[in-house]
Amino acid sequence: MQEKTKYRTVVVSDIHMGARHSKVAEVTKFLNSLECERLILAGDILDAWQLKKENRNWTVQDSAFFSVVMKMMEDHGTEVIYLTGNHDDFLDGVVPGKLFNISILSSYKFTSGDHNVIVIHGHAFDIVSMRFRWLAKLGDVAYNQLIKVNKIWNRDREKTGQEKYSFSQVLKNGVKNAVNLISGFEGDLADYAKANKCDIVICGHIHRPADKELKGGVRYLNSGDWVESLTGLVEDFSGNWSLLKYTDLFPAD
Repeated sequence: MQEKTKYRTVVVSDIHMGARHSKVAEVTKFLNSLECERLILAGDILDAWQLKKENRNWTVQDSAFFSVVMKMMEDHGTEVIYLTGNHDDFLDGVVPGKLFNISILSSYKFTSGDHNVIVIHGHAFDIVSMRFRWLAKLGDVAYNQLIKVNKIWNRDREKTGQEKYSFSQVLKNGVKNAVNLISGFEGDLADYAKANKCDIVICGHIHRPADKELKGGVRYLNSGDWVESLTGLVEDFSGNWSLLKYTDLFPAD
């Protein structure tokens, strides 16, 4: 058996379990390939919007994901923090609280080397999610429909030896860029980090992995998603952060 890579902290977000195109099996395999002292599930792990809409039943893959998380807790003493997002905001009523020894919070703060880090889902800084919920839900429907079309398109592209292309990701990036311009998303994140005396802010929500510097020297990290980007953040034992991509770890899949 291949030895698992050990990390201090692992952050994954936006799995959207319940949505038809969630890559639950892939994120389960990703987590099963490593060990960590701290696992942060940074929001939109469950997708209540899609679960209600599709009347979807709980699957074996969904159970396998939580089995791996529980095994990490039992075998390695992993601390698990679940941060609520906009698609799993039904958990807001129990914040702060615990479920099966998993801490359920809206934000989480800790130290990483010489840095103070704060982690949130990120929807609180998205004007569309917070003030125009109907528009956010309409966009969610369009995004999921476009993923369906994208699968058919890429099936034909693969037959002719062409690389895959994501219309849905281009659309989502364009929408999120517009949101950034309207609401100052990244600027607000920097201000939030500073207000909490942190110089690193981590979030998900926009489905776009990132590692960049914001105003005031705040480092911004985004864990991406498990619908298209298939990425997560890891911290080593020296306080260094990096993005891991599933397709780089498991190229044969």
